[in-house]
Amino acid sequence: MKKCSLDMVVSANISLGDSHFLLKFTQEEPLPEMLPGQFVQVRIDNAPSVFLRRPISVNYVDRVNNELWLLVQKVGDGTRKMSEYKIGDTVNMLLPLGNSFTMPKESQSRLLLVGGGVGIAPLLFMGSTLKQEGFEPMFLLGARSEGGLMQLDEFKKLGKVYITTEDGSAGEKGFVTQHSILQEPIDMIYTCGPTPMMQAVARFAQYKSIDCEVSLENKMACGIGACLCCVTQTQTGHKCVCTDGPVFNSKELSWQI
Repeated sequence: MKKCSLDMVVSANISLGDSHFLLKFTQEEPLPEMLPGQFVQVRIDNAPSVFLRRPISVNYVDRVNNELWLLVQKVGDGTRKMSEYKIGDTVNMLLPLGNSFTMPKESQSRLLLVGGGVGIAPLLFMGSTLKQEGFEPMFLLGARSEGGLMQLDEFKKLGKVYITTEDGSAGEKGFVTQHSILQEPIDMIYTCGPTPMMQAVARFAQYKSIDCEVSLENKMACGIGACLCCVTQTQTGHKCVCTDGPVFNSKELSWQI
């Protein structure tokens, strides 16, 4: 898939609480093809302390309005600068980067997409793609408290949504791996979020012999496999998350599962 360097225009900047926000970008030409699980590298201009682009998962591609959505968490100078973008600002980004989630087999009808925190971002695009292909995805979304849950209305348009919060303020109390939906038959799991959460989901999938794909969120610099700072250990050696991933079958990874 061809990679592009595009100057995108901010069409919306929506606050989703103290630490998260949703950016929407557009351009005059139709957006290039993008697949669920891929990411973009955003150049941060006019920020003296930020030297590298920031990797952000594709949250959604709105073909009707020709918009690219990015769900972002403020964690450093780069993302804080992004939170200040205004409608009409021009932002350069490289896209699309990385591989994508794989589509399930026709026989795999019970599909569960598990996300925690900002890790829910790529699951919205994946859920939309599954829906378009005739599947009925289910979503299991976790947060520390009700205030950390995001985009619930968007997810509910695509399938059933199940929730866990650590403090019990919404959904079932506990972690995603403790939700009662996991007692029902599941054919395939897609997950993204904090590494401990994904490891726990992968252990559950391995125990139940369920196919599982994880989207890693390693720190990245170049996004094209040149700097090697995002390398992860797999069963077949070291691989770059930005080019060989970010999506891996959980069985490929050398996690202690």
